[in-house]
Amino acid sequence: MDLSTRADHVGAVLFDKDGTLFDFRATWEAWAMAFLMRVCDDDTARATRMGAAIGFDVGQSQFDPASIAIAGTPGEIAAALAPFLPHLSLSGIIALLNDEAAQAPQIEAVPLAPFLGGLRDAGLRLGVATNDAEAPALAHLARAGVADRFDFIAGFDSGHGAKPGPGQLLAFAAAVSVPPARIVMVGDSTHDMIAARSAGMIAVAVLTGMAQAAELAPHADAVLPGIGHLPQWLGLAGAERWL
Repeated sequence: MDLSTRADHVGAVLFDKDGTLFDFRATWEAWAMAFLMRVCDDDTARATRMGAAIGFDVGQSQFDPASIAIAGTPGEIAAALAPFLPHLSLSGIIALLNDEAAQAPQIEAVPLAPFLGGLRDAGLRLGVATNDAEAPALAHLARAGVADRFDFIAGFDSGHGAKPGPGQLLAFAAAVSVPPARIVMVGDSTHDMIAARSAGMIAVAVLTGMAQAAELAPHADAVLPGIGHLPQWLGLAGAERWL
């Protein structure tokens, strides 16, 4: 698709949340450390063993790029942690994860309010599809003051399934009455790109998460440094002022 035609063709943009709208490392590495130390009563050795089960190095306070926490759901993370928390049910572990997640610090990839306002002013419908749970996702967006910029917000537990399945994406298309072929899905993981392909949407990857360009490119229509480059890629008027 030529740059000159994108602005006319695209009617909506659906964003992943973590690693896309918000900086992944600043948010989730702090969350993982706080959660593990909380459930382990500050026992570093025990937290280290639990962290390894989800691809998190407690000593370095960082995720392995292959960690289940990067693109997985709270349910999948809870299942990996369950052997270490036999006194808790799976739903109990998920509740703890969601409670800690709602309190996680959020660093915006770009100043979100003006960025999203500009997209809306250009006539685009906007949504969020995340493998996080809906409640913490709403809390994060509300804390950033941008929840009302979106026409649709869904988590893995919103009734549409999780990525890489296309359910959330197709639910957004239906909610905003825009055909999937006219929607851009923006995300930082292969889960996002595969979901976009499955839904028949335009797949745009960003490099503000853990995945590298070489990993994302085979699944994407475009790979951008971050969401701040999206307006220019779309060919929106005045986009050079958005960077």
